Amino acid sequence: MHFRDVSGEKMTDLVTSAQMRAIEHAAIESGSVTGLDLMERAGAGVVAAVLDQWPALAAGGHAVVLCGPGNNGGDGFVVARLLHDRGWRVSVFLYGDPARLPRDARHNHDRWIRLGTVRPLEDPQGGVYGGFGAAAPDLIVDALFGIGLTRDLPGDVDQALIDITSWMHRHGRWVPVVAVDIPSGLCADSGALRGCELAAGLTVTFHGAKPGHYLGEGPERCGVLRVVDIGLPQRAPGQRRDPAIAQRVTSASVRPLVAKPGGHKYDHGHALILAGGVGRGGAARMAARAALRIGAGLVTMGVPPPALQENAARLDAVMLRAVAGPEALIASLSDTRIAALCLGPGLGLDRARDLVLAALGVRAGGLRLVLDADALSVFADAPGTLFAALTAGCVLTPHAGEFARLFPDLSERLARTPGEGPAWSKLDAVRAAAARAGCVVLLKGADTVIAAPDGRAAVNAAAYERAVPWLATAGAGDVLAGLIAGLLARGVAPFEAAQAGAWLHAEAARDFGPGLIAEDLPEAIPRVLAGLLRDR
Repeated sequence: MHFRDVSGEKMTDLVTSAQMRAIEHAAIESGSVTGLDLMERAGAGVVAAVLDQWPALAAGGHAVVLCGPGNNGGDGFVVARLLHDRGWRVSVFLYGDPARLPRDARHNHDRWIRLGTVRPLEDPQGGVYGGFGAAAPDLIVDALFGIGLTRDLPGDVDQALIDITSWMHRHGRWVPVVAVDIPSGLCADSGALRGCELAAGLTVTFHGAKPGHYLGEGPERCGVLRVVDIGLPQRAPGQRRDPAIAQRVTSASVRPLVAKPGGHKYDHGHALILAGGVGRGGAARMAARAALRIGAGLVTMGVPPPALQENAARLDAVMLRAVAGPEALIASLSDTRIAALCLGPGLGLDRARDLVLAALGVRAGGLRLVLDADALSVFADAPGTLFAALTAGCVLTPHAGEFARLFPDLSERLARTPGEGPAWSKLDAVRAAAARAGCVVLLKGADTVIAAPDGRAAVNAAAYERAVPWLATAGAGDVLAGLIAGLLARGVAPFEAAQAGAWLHAEAARDFGPGLIAEDLPEAIPRVLAGLLRDR
């Protein structure tokens, strides 16, 4: 059985529930596989992953398997049968009417009935939780809803999961929980909670990870994430990749973007970073140093004349230029060797609007820009003014608050409690924002999402083995803006530059470790690059 944890990079597609169903349907319709084959492989993959994750369970024990009314429940019946064949004592509970199970799930239900019994999840005689007695099971298998959940959990299912969790808390006994595809109660498309999910120590999904494994509550609720190969093709022979499928950013996708061939310094681009006034240059200095560390051939800071001396005392490799206002900025940008411009970090709301609009009017859209912080917030009263001026060469890098100022309707919808149907996801919101703005939008967070106006999207999640909670520190976003500006200066396209910048940003934080402050991030970049290029 082939399974891998999320550090594996063979499969980087993040497929939604609908996309996964379409992939399975196409494979079954082609005759290359049957639904029963897929269900058997999925169940075997869950058992293999459980025994790999918790080797002590190889000795057997008591498993409680919670099966739902769809094919996720069918996977659960396979898991129950395979554990029984290994000598386990298995208690199976079903939510719903067995007569209404889908055909393949019903087939596996009937196979299980020859080996053991099935009790209703909502059994009035105590249900699952009452059936534990004084001794907890050795394993709980959550095969209730998986990726098929498109509404809040039914009340009786929600209560059963609450009861199980309460039992464990009251008895002080943690029971290993494996979720089949995704913890029931967690939306596979958005990572939104739609009930009291049974937090998993291990989640085993099939073919490819789902957006909800990385977005929202997903990483916290899934435990360890494993992906099982069940024999589905990534895409049909000759078929192009569907741009509607989001990608997970990995070292493999970043590596070719940062390889630096030889040449003159101007072959590696010149980035201009605008700074604030006296006493407000720290953010821009960190952005400038990040741009230089990521490989821009030259980096210049444009500062108000009164701040020249202060910044000169703090900089060596980064050059300085006096930029008093919009006219001076336009004059500076007449130097066509300047390939990218970063505006926002520490810029000041009093100067930002005029400088942004001036920059956007230069070179008929041929200049690449990163807009962050003040360069975004200053347009909170008139986001349409900004959107009308933006070009395809721009990258916006808002955090959640700045995103809400520019896209209040999208932010409100994202925060809204889901009703019927699939929950709206951060991917949906950022795609809509990029289409409206007409440029790349990167919404920062532990689950950073990057989208282009044409619908392409990527997720860089600092989660699972890449979790870096210490990255939540003042100034870290300024460094990210500088990294992206440096990559743009080197000629990397905006969508790819945003992805690479986000990945490198998180990896630099991982390299440094706890205790990180923003100034440490640029200094960690050389080690990250060395490791990245060494692993080719």
